Amino acid sequence: MFKVLLVEDEEMIRKGLRHTFDWLQAGCIVIGEAENGEEGLDRIRTLKPDIIIVDVNMPLMDGITMIERSMQGGVCSYIILSGYDEFGLAKQAIRLGVTEYLLKPVEQEQLFGALERAKQQVEMKKKYEAILSATSVGDEEIYASLMKLPSKSSYYVSKMIEYVQEHYPDKISINDLVNRLGISATYLNRKFKSETTYTFNDFLNRYRIQQAMDKLRDGEEKIYTIATDVGFKDYKYFIAIFKKYANCTPGQYQERFGFRVEE
Repeated sequence: MFKVLLVEDEEMIRKGLRHTFDWLQAGCIVIGEAENGEEGLDRIRTLKPDIIIVDVNMPLMDGITMIERSMQGGVCSYIILSGYDEFGLAKQAIRLGVTEYLLKPVEQEQLFGALERAKQQVEMKKKYEAILSATSVGDEEIYASLMKLPSKSSYYVSKMIEYVQEHYPDKISINDLVNRLGISATYLNRKFKSETTYTFNDFLNRYRIQQAMDKLRDGEEKIYTIATDVGFKDYKYFIAIFKKYANCTPGQYQERFGFRVEE
């Protein structure tokens, strides 16, 4: 069972989530509640939840600040709830590696899907953290935890993987493949997910982080230069994505393996 913490200042919404959603069917159990960011931060430190569902606008401390201050406290995944469709908030959430950004009122199916993705992220983080904590880990083991490719793939998926491998330093999207392969984005996304278990964007980010790890081990470039080299034009976004997959910053990654750290 995955442990869930609810952080929401509106009691009716908080209690509604706890008592009307089928948590057992989702493979989860609610271990606690908090009605503001400060209380939420305290609950995170004491209860060690796997998944945190948090409102954005709360008294004493907002949800974004709470997430920022809790990220070093353990391995967990975040689902944001908001009553406001604000691009700025969503952008901050993405930079922090938040799994989902859901608008109130939340439908049961929406929450169920968000929890499934959050669970996958937590499992991946825990597996990778365990590998990083080992004293004798080879590059192949580290890579295996980050991205597993299918032993066999269809023509279209093979072409998509090849395109990422050749063009990952550039600004690319699945629409580039639509034009090249003459197939709709919907079909390509569905085909890619069914054969690799990743969305196209998830695969692209994982591949870029993999390449960044190679360069970090060399220790010959500054971290912000490496970010640009592997396709991340926004340095803060690169840091957030790296932490999402590695559960550590690029600098911490270098330190863990005894490489020279240079920001």
